[in-house]
Amino acid sequence: MNRKISKRVFRHKRVRAKIAGTASRPRFAVSRSNKHVFLQMIDDEKGKTIIGLMDDALVDGKKKMTKSEKAFASGKSFAEQALKKGIREVVFDRGGFKYQGRVKKIAEGAREGGLKF
Repeated sequence: MNRKISKRVFRHKRVRAKIAGTASRPRFAVSRSNKHVFLQMIDDEKGKTIIGLMDDALVDGKKKMTKSEKAFASGKSFAEQALKKGIREVVFDRGGFKYQGRVKKIAEGAREGGLKF
């Protein structure tokens, strides 16, 4: 396995050992690839995904956006969907990714949308 990937997996295992989502405070899981970001709201007690979102779902084909702008908009949109389902507080799971760049923008967008971490 690539060293960069194995370090991320190690970080993710360390984070997941400490956090878990419940029905009242689900886990807000973030995953990213080179092109996209994937967001999920997970209840770990039931093993169910409550909400799932990919950044392509809200991007208008006419409007050019940077990856960071898409990430911010995704976080904000995701927070709005969570509020509709009555979820206000979440546990943030950065997926072993460093809290910078797009991961940070997602968190900022979600906070602006009304979620509390």
